[in-house]
Amino acid sequence: MLQLEETATVIDYLPLGKSTDMTKQPIVQLLGNKYFTLLEATLKPDKTTAVGEVVNVGKENRDKIDHIKGRINYSQLTTSAKNELKNAIHSIIMKREMEFVNFFNRSGAITMRINQLNLLPGVGKKHLTAIMSEREKKPFESMTDIAKRVSLLPDPANLLVQRIEQELRGGEKHYLFVRPPSHSMERRP
Repeated sequence: MLQLEETATVIDYLPLGKSTDMTKQPIVQLLGNKYFTLLEATLKPDKTTAVGEVVNVGKENRDKIDHIKGRINYSQLTTSAKNELKNAIHSIIMKREMEFVNFFNRSGAITMRINQLNLLPGVGKKHLTAIMSEREKKPFESMTDIAKRVSLLPDPANLLVQRIEQELRGGEKHYLFVRPPSHSMERRP
């Protein structure tokens, strides 16, 4: 069963809609807070929003969103939305910090040669060995704990941000955090 987003973070607000749209109605581009789904939606009449605001997008309790126009891919984001994407991803990660810390605690092999952690940008053999060794001693408790205990590891939250953005761009062989795009979405401009 397809899992749907209940809330999403506004990554762009176009009060007059897109210049290419025939009807001029307020449009928002959104990043789902659970599955990192990119969405485009219209606002209810007389409602406004701001970049960074979390809005309800589930079938129930939509306070500002009129309807979801559909799922979009990375190339369909506005320049402003692309610029705001990293901030939104980081905010979501930090709100769900323990869930992502547990990714470091529980990640495992994808193949004989690749661990899920290897898919994070900059995590090679040395970092992987250090993470595995430290989590065996004691599970990580926070992003700060990971950064303290694994020397030379860049900011762990930022590694996740980079990986999630990579997955949103599409074309990945393995998806850890983002629902893979459908084949029809990969063909869209």
